[in-house]
Amino acid sequence: MRRLFSTFAHGWPGAGLLILRVVAGTVLIQQAASTLHAGLRMQPVIFQLFAGTAGILLLAGLWTPFAGAFVTIIELWNAFSRPADPLIHILLASLSAALTLLGPGAWSVDARLFGWKRIDIPAQNR
Repeated sequence: MRRLFSTFAHGWPGAGLLILRVVAGTVLIQQAASTLHAGLRMQPVIFQLFAGTAGILLLAGLWTPFAGAFVTIIELWNAFSRPADPLIHILLASLSAALTLLGPGAWSVDARLFGWKRIDIPAQNR
């Protein structure tokens, strides 16, 4: 994961990435829950379940580049296959594409698992 990002953003940029992740993940989870509750056909339900799972990953900041790319593909598919209201799908696709390109930020599971580690080597006395 470290090969994908040179650093995990701290401070205000990290807070901005956290806000992007929370908004995108929350909307994806809400859409998946409302689709399950509506009882639609199986194909939209499966796509929304995958998008909801990716929303949970985005919310936690786990495997952010892969989850973001997956959400981008699903939401672009939804935007073009459902011409009734494509704006929310375009918004979610652009948010997840930005998260894919920018990374998860310092306040994420990715940063804890794959961030820079400090190894202290004790001095040897001769």
